[in-house]
Amino acid sequence: MEVGLVVLLRTAWIAGTLPILIALVPSTRLSWFRDLLLGFAKRGKLLQSSSKKFTVPQCFFCHFYVLAVVWTTFLLVTTWTYAYRTAPLVSEPFIYSSIPSYLTGGSPIFSWHNLSSTPMKQRYMVWRSVFLLLLMEVHVSRRLIETIYVFNYSPTARMHIFGYLTGLYFYMAAPLSLCCNFAPELYEFVTNRVAEFIVKGKSQMPAIEFDWWEFMNPLMKLGWRQWIGATIFFWGWIHQRRCHAILGSLRDQTEQVDEYVIPHGDWFESVSSPHYLAEIVIYAGLLVASGGADLTIWLLFGFVVANLAFAAAETHRWYLRKFDNYPSNRHAIIPFLY
Repeated sequence: MEVGLVVLLRTAWIAGTLPILIALVPSTRLSWFRDLLLGFAKRGKLLQSSSKKFTVPQCFFCHFYVLAVVWTTFLLVTTWTYAYRTAPLVSEPFIYSSIPSYLTGGSPIFSWHNLSSTPMKQRYMVWRSVFLLLLMEVHVSRRLIETIYVFNYSPTARMHIFGYLTGLYFYMAAPLSLCCNFAPELYEFVTNRVAEFIVKGKSQMPAIEFDWWEFMNPLMKLGWRQWIGATIFFWGWIHQRRCHAILGSLRDQTEQVDEYVIPHGDWFESVSSPHYLAEIVIYAGLLVASGGADLTIWLLFGFVVANLAFAAAETHRWYLRKFDNYPSNRHAIIPFLY
């Protein structure tokens, strides 16, 4: 199951990234392919069409983050409980006494009662995933709040159904990519607990001793990469929040529903899509916090960069066509470069 899930996720990220990279190639021979991909990706102000065929309201963006919050919360709670029960980061004598047994063929199977059977390297991997999922939870929770209270989507704004389905897939696959390397053990842990509950009933289940310090302490023992990654994550997170607040306030500055104005402030002074740049910074933080050794997270990051660069380039072209006085010093998404 682990190999199958990891291979499936990696294949999906590659399959999603390659067409975008092809469309980004500045060749007139590929203009038809670029236009085709843009037709699937356009939304809001970029989707100027009287036809509503194969489109949904742009306010359906909220669905992405409802799904993301529910799914990420489930993964976080189950992974955190699994880590707390089977992968403690403690220096107890019996843990080290199990190493010779493990090296000579002892069973490495995780168990609720056999805590010493988990190799220390894998314990850190599990707790890193808890850390990454915790960051993802912070991210998608804010995005959900913003779609409800910050963004005032135009009633005429639409998005292509393909883009809608892609968004739903992304927010299922992205959190899963952060913990996919031990999915079989996590699945077995959850199913065993559910089966035990069904057989024994609530009254016969063993009492769970919950200690907040023991629950949080392993996160404090993670390495410097996790904390540098978290710093990068919150740097992007803060700037994206500011940029979204600026975009949300633009609707109050216009008299007509479909009227647009040039945004100013924060990273908008350097690029046309600073909220996309901030999203890239956020996922770069997750990549650094992961330790940079997981190919699946690298491919997730590659998809995010390619997708947002493609969208930002089209947004930049739209601004240039729409406003004659658009600031000439702004680039699409990367300051001074692109």
